[in-house]
Amino acid sequence: MSPPKALAHPPLLSTSLQGFLVAFERHDWPSAFVCLLPVALIFGLFNIYPALYSVFLSFFRWDGFNLQREFVGLDNYRTLVHSGAFWHSVLVTFYYASGATLLSLVLGLALATALNSNLAGRTIYRTLYFLPVVTPMVAAGVVWQRLFDPTHGVINGALSWLGVTGPNWLSDPAWAMPALILVGTWRRAGFNLVVYLAALQAVPRIYYEAARLDGASAWALFRFITVPLVAPASLFLAITSLIDGFQMLDLVFVMTNGGPLDATNVLGFYLYQNAFRFFKLGYASAVAYAIFALIFLVTLVQWRLVGRRAEVAYQEAA
Repeated sequence: MSPPKALAHPPLLSTSLQGFLVAFERHDWPSAFVCLLPVALIFGLFNIYPALYSVFLSFFRWDGFNLQREFVGLDNYRTLVHSGAFWHSVLVTFYYASGATLLSLVLGLALATALNSNLAGRTIYRTLYFLPVVTPMVAAGVVWQRLFDPTHGVINGALSWLGVTGPNWLSDPAWAMPALILVGTWRRAGFNLVVYLAALQAVPRIYYEAARLDGASAWALFRFITVPLVAPASLFLAITSLIDGFQMLDLVFVMTNGGPLDATNVLGFYLYQNAFRFFKLGYASAVAYAIFALIFLVTLVQWRLVGRRAEVAYQEAA
């Protein structure tokens, strides 16, 4: 979990870092150490210490109230491995993360391709598409919950105009996760758009001009020039989007509370339940490191399988 925004970039840290860089360039090591000390203390207090303490806590059984903790060794990890609820949350998380990642990549690239042309008012469009990225997701989740309301929601109202009876989105186990994936895509697409737009603007226009002279169609330009040359950006966005998907909690907490029938009980919410509802802080700490291990494994697989292909595609296109 990242530190509070008030602690992420305060003036003290900015001044300390600037002073450290100046002292480092002058090889003034005592001054550099003094300037870096506030940064190290704050980072250690809010990042390193909680991470190390959660490792320690994962070997104990503790409810957070008693002063005495019961040492259980690896029992929390054994319980986790044999827990059907945990593996169900893993599958649910994969479902959400893969769906939101794929849709947001496709939508982000499509929007970036459209905005990369000489479109009137494209600056306004970029701002509008990026707004979901900076919108607090708790507030957005409340709004989307109202939109998905089966009786009075705008979405089912629009479907009824088309003669379609909308489902009970957040109350139906078959539709609750697709609804969350839709919101996750809305949330992520703006960030993907900005990254893809930067990647597209770095592509030399001569490639497109030469292909047009050879009679290439718009689809051929997109398929054989655009997609390969933005492959490194796609890899970066796929990795960061999956990591974001595995850490998702706020939307589930606000919109579905893990239901219905645990259909949206992702790993982040499963951890929250065990820590702050069942007060199994040791087991929750073990779940946190299981999530870390899964994220690391998924990132490694992506890098091995997709990263090399992206590099080869980029080199061939260039």
